[in-house]
Amino acid sequence: MRADTVWHSFQFAFAGIWHTFLTQRNAKIHTAITAAVLVLGGWLRLDARDWAVLVLTIGVVFAAEILNTAVEAIVDLISPEFHPLAKIAKDAAAGAVLVLAIAAVGVGVLIFVPPLWQMIFAGK
Repeated sequence: MRADTVWHSFQFAFAGIWHTFLTQRNAKIHTAITAAVLVLGGWLRLDARDWAVLVLTIGVVFAAEILNTAVEAIVDLISPEFHPLAKIAKDAAAGAVLVLAIAAVGVGVLIFVPPLWQMIFAGK
């Protein structure tokens, strides 16, 4: 189906995002972690640069999860029965999300540990 207007394009895009968040367990996990990150960042009063890095990192992980959902749907459409190449495609897409999620944890450690350490050990 082709979008007749820019508005329709946005509607289709939001439908894809919504589908991912409604149907994918890991998207729900990413959402819960994102909420915790946003609360912790607000509590620590992070500076604009830290927020920029966090927002970009969160966006990349969510985009990867949405792309993983698209890959899974395409593979299921093309190969409804088990096929070793279909498994590779799905596993690789899921692996890409995992790599980004691990990198996001690294970003979180680099951003959150110093101010938490300061609060705990310097009494600020």
